[in-house]
Amino acid sequence: MVEQERSPEKMISLAVEKNLRREEVQAGLRPFQLVKYFSFTSLGVILVFTLILSWVISNHARKIMLEQSEDYSLLLAENLNQQVFRSFVLPTVVRFGKIALSHPDQFEMLDRIVKNATQGLKTKSVTIYDSSINIISYSTRPELVGKKDAGGVEYQKALKNSPISQIVFSGSLLSLIPGAPSVQCQLKTYIPFRQVSSSGAASPQIMGVIEITQDLSKEYGAIIELQGRIILVSSIIMAVLFLVLRTIVSRGDRFMEIRATERLRLEEKLNQSERLAHLGTMVATVSHEIKSPLGIIRSTAELLEKRIKKVAPGNEQLAQIIVDETTRLNNIVMEFLDFARPQEPKLSRVDVNTVVRKALQFVEPNAREKNIELRAELEPDLPPIDLDQEMFYRALLNILVNGLQAMDDQGVLQVSTTGEAAGSATSKDGQMIREPESTGVVKIIVRDNGKGMSAEKAEQIFKPFFTDKNRGTGLGLAISRSIIEHHHGTIGVESKEGEGTTFTIVLPGV
Repeated sequence: MVEQERSPEKMISLAVEKNLRREEVQAGLRPFQLVKYFSFTSLGVILVFTLILSWVISNHARKIMLEQSEDYSLLLAENLNQQVFRSFVLPTVVRFGKIALSHPDQFEMLDRIVKNATQGLKTKSVTIYDSSINIISYSTRPELVGKKDAGGVEYQKALKNSPISQIVFSGSLLSLIPGAPSVQCQLKTYIPFRQVSSSGAASPQIMGVIEITQDLSKEYGAIIELQGRIILVSSIIMAVLFLVLRTIVSRGDRFMEIRATERLRLEEKLNQSERLAHLGTMVATVSHEIKSPLGIIRSTAELLEKRIKKVAPGNEQLAQIIVDETTRLNNIVMEFLDFARPQEPKLSRVDVNTVVRKALQFVEPNAREKNIELRAELEPDLPPIDLDQEMFYRALLNILVNGLQAMDDQGVLQVSTTGEAAGSATSKDGQMIREPESTGVVKIIVRDNGKGMSAEKAEQIFKPFFTDKNRGTGLGLAISRSIIEHHHGTIGVESKEGEGTTFTIVLPGV
């Protein structure tokens, strides 16, 4: 039977239907892709806000540290002001009549008082500026003494009775890298140096400016390290969350893809089943209409053959050709009918070896003509199983005939049977399955050493109307598979080009 060519309208319709199915599958994946997009986007937003939050926290900690240090520095400066005025200014005026720090005794006395007042405190240097001219009158750093115009804007503001602090720092998160310059931080506080009354109250009269420099490098470095730890921990947590989310999303993506592919496969299988159902109805109708005329033609040819023998002896082979061809056409019609209207098996207890011997006996003449050796390795004492003997005989015969046709004039066709215990693994369409534990299985293996076939062809041979032979319908193996599946069995094929083919039939035991 030759399949009719598809019209352009039919081809366009099939293409549109396929595109619609693909769009439906893609539409089913879009919500998950949207969830995946928002998941990764939200993770990125959380990471950015976490980094910003860590930066804000570290900056706030640095601000608090500087404010506390500034308050401490102002308190220290006020205390130093009290100590210097009471312990140095007053005694010096009484003793020397005036203050002259160029005098070694006065300078040494002031230096001793300042160092005693700042001993054990986080003070890097103390500098005192004169109020009349911008000159350093005293400093714990001797090289600065006598330096003119050293006071800047801060000095001018302090002279106007406005205490002020200035922070000078260098370094950032990059300072945490080994080999990078270390963190430096200094806090300079400028307060007016006033006279102090006996009650401890400061006088409005300003005698100079006191500059206290504190080294806060260690504290500032701790803030930088805290900031780095926060960012590092946040990054690690975000990386772990990203990996977890990516793993979940990847698994979900694969699951959705498998589901979508399975759905598409089931839809294609359903559409194929519908097409085969319609095709089967058509084939059954056409075959039924052909069967009756074929019977008439065959009967007429047999009558002609008898008359030709009497009228024109030697020409009766012409009528025999008609009989043979009508017999072949009748077999084809019967194959179509078997495919279009599969029968339910009528099960009974049957010895599988008996069916195998019967099939081998039928194909033996054909095998002898092609010099093909038939080998039977049948396991003795194989328990009977539930089979429809006639249906299974036809299925096995189709497989044997296929094996004979795959070989040239020489070869070996081997059939073996074996029984296996419950729960053994079997093969179905190249995939391994496991039989229920409640039953054993019976295997029938048909092996030939013919030309074999490619893996692509092996996947197609059980499909209806697939054939690479010049003659034949391509229904033999499809019918065999249908019969075996109606017996709740499986059939698989393994083949290599140039080496041969092996069919394995697995039937449930008792």
